[in-house]
Amino acid sequence: MPTAVWLILPTYNEAENLPAILDACASHLESAVPNDWRILVVDDSSPDGTGRIADEAAERDHRIEVCHRRKKEGLGRAYVEGFRIALAGGAERVLQMDSDFSHDPADLPRLVAAAQGADVVLGSRYTSGGAIRDWGLVRRILSRGGCWYARLVLGVEVSDLTGGFKCLNRRTLELIDLDSVKAQGYVFQIEMTYRAVLEGLKVVEVPIVFRDRKAGSSKMSGRIALEAMVSVIRLRRRAEAESSSARTPRHD
Repeated sequence: MPTAVWLILPTYNEAENLPAILDACASHLESAVPNDWRILVVDDSSPDGTGRIADEAAERDHRIEVCHRRKKEGLGRAYVEGFRIALAGGAERVLQMDSDFSHDPADLPRLVAAAQGADVVLGSRYTSGGAIRDWGLVRRILSRGGCWYARLVLGVEVSDLTGGFKCLNRRTLELIDLDSVKAQGYVFQIEMTYRAVLEGLKVVEVPIVFRDRKAGSSKMSGRIALEAMVSVIRLRRRAEAESSSARTPRHD
């Protein structure tokens, strides 16, 4: 039977966080859409046993599913595979979030509710009412600067382009054409929102409080931030090339 709301949780070495995040997400999804949700864990062959923990949770609760990927191929590929599975399962709205409690599961119902009037809902740190807790100055500068830079290069009025807490409706994922999404890592978040804007879809930002992960180590670094800056330029050029190609008249 099709399920309306799916939550995608990509994981790599999240054994410390996974049991608690699954319990919290299940509780809040049940309050938002009783008996009409699924959680899909997409694990990139975590060496710390995250995949095994996910399997055990799925055995206890049929609303939890697991996708095991053979190797670590990046956040973007994990999400795209998760989106495909959710769409095949009849999803009308697809949520995505981190698995480390930096995104608060208690905000899930707010994103689901906002998606009734929007194509893309962003859990936003930088819109009015949003905030970041527990970060040092360097990480704040990297994140805020990255959002400002992406907005400038891409020319979009979205406050939090790099955030990973989202709710996308089915139409959005179908229009974006997942086969053509190229970005990996943190630029994937930018590309998905940017592509939605280019399609003329309605993007709404809901303020959230972002907190540092409860356990494990962050995967963000200065090198990743630098790579992201270069990738944003490539993203803009690719979008412009595709747009120009679409405007070129065909002569059959």
